Amino acid sequence: MDIEEKIRLVKEVGEEIITGEDLKVLLKTKKHPVAYDGFEPSGKIHIAQAVLRAINVNKMTKADVKFKMLVADWHAWANNKIGGDLEKIKIVGKYFIEVWKACGMDLKNIEFVWASDLIKDDNYWKIVMSVARETTLNRILRTTQIMGRSENEVLQASQIFYPCMQTADIFYLKADICQLGMDQRKVNMLAREVGEKLGFYKPVAVHHHMLMGLLEPPKSSLDTAERAMAMKMSKSKPDSAIFMDDSEDDIKRKISKAYCPAGQIEENPIIEYCRYIIFEKYDSIKIERPEKFGGYLEIKSYDELENVYKGGKLHPMDLKNAVSNYINGLIEPVRLHFEKDRKAKELLQKVKGFDVTR
Repeated sequence: MDIEEKIRLVKEVGEEIITGEDLKVLLKTKKHPVAYDGFEPSGKIHIAQAVLRAINVNKMTKADVKFKMLVADWHAWANNKIGGDLEKIKIVGKYFIEVWKACGMDLKNIEFVWASDLIKDDNYWKIVMSVARETTLNRILRTTQIMGRSENEVLQASQIFYPCMQTADIFYLKADICQLGMDQRKVNMLAREVGEKLGFYKPVAVHHHMLMGLLEPPKSSLDTAERAMAMKMSKSKPDSAIFMDDSEDDIKRKISKAYCPAGQIEENPIIEYCRYIIFEKYDSIKIERPEKFGGYLEIKSYDELENVYKGGKLHPMDLKNAVSNYINGLIEPVRLHFEKDRKAKELLQKVKGFDVTR
């Protein structure tokens, strides 16, 4: 595969790439760059963390990128997830990996690394401390949205460690690329700022789109990263997300209630599901509807969907019904895996019994 094709694949993942020129140089000079993605085990996994993540990872690995997926169990502990119970957090991490096994992620090009293993190495803590010494407290507080927090919130002291640890993760894992969501951009910018000062390098940041929650987005005016965080799916609001163990009835109910204004493309979660998930997995969307409402319709590209929907030729409920069917088809193999595999089934039952804490 030539360089231009690799760049094209990475650009399909990155809503923002910092910087495009750095990416080009990296792909030209390194046969198998290493990308880092970290995930905080914090409860049941939703479709953005599972299916969308698999789509993005697979595009990157197709471009000859190797992935290190960090199971950020200590980070979740610092951030008081699952009531701050580290053993339960580790169980959730194992559950996440089982979901990815079942949803088509390219596991042969991925290495799963646990934060609880990193912390056993003195060199890791040396990097954490070096980042902290090179950074002001105010600068760290400005990154707190990576934890789903506001810098105006009252934070526990453990949460101040989090951005320093996440920055250290990048350099300890020797990651060339930080492939994370737009809500993580502030810590990636911190890594680019301090990397060379600490004798490392400036990692390339590839920030993917944050899939909207199904509820109506906030009206307030926020900066790009803050708005992405406010609009994304939330485990504390179950109807804002499709979870990977949702039943067919759950999926239909949530999508039927979802925000989906007629003719509106921007900030429309159902349109986003089509763009970022369905058209990535299927060649077309088939709309089944009575003849009096336009009859059968097959839409063969996302651009065509935009034109049809903006033109008022497709009713929101007809689109929702089709989207429900396609999303259910993507989640069905995962549900079956957790029904048939004893180990996976036990993990899910345990996770369902945990209290999800913000």
